[in-house]
Amino acid sequence: MTTITVKRSGSGVYQEFYCMGHAGSKHFFFEKDMICAAVSVLVINTVNSLETLASEKLKITQNQAEGFLRCEFVSGISDKGSLLMDSMILGLQGIVKQYGSKYLQVNIEEV
Repeated sequence: MTTITVKRSGSGVYQEFYCMGHAGSKHFFFEKDMICAAVSVLVINTVNSLETLASEKLKITQNQAEGFLRCEFVSGISDKGSLLMDSMILGLQGIVKQYGSKYLQVNIEEV
């Protein structure tokens, strides 16, 4: 199972997020784990967009073999960055809605 935890302040300002694990579903052609691939695309594209389109300063820690990625906002987050995070969460919650929480859990924590 993949678990994504998003941490934000009481006022809703994003602080960091991290992604752990592999979905382990294998529902589709060629035994590929499409849920894990969809989650990876959303997360990696969000990180790339945060850096490239929103010019966010990020600290990234990752271990591909373990399915771990942590993204910390070094200097706060802009309105563009917040919109990109909102979009990532919307996409991830859509995956949970479509396929259930057996393969993906999205947690939003107030820090």
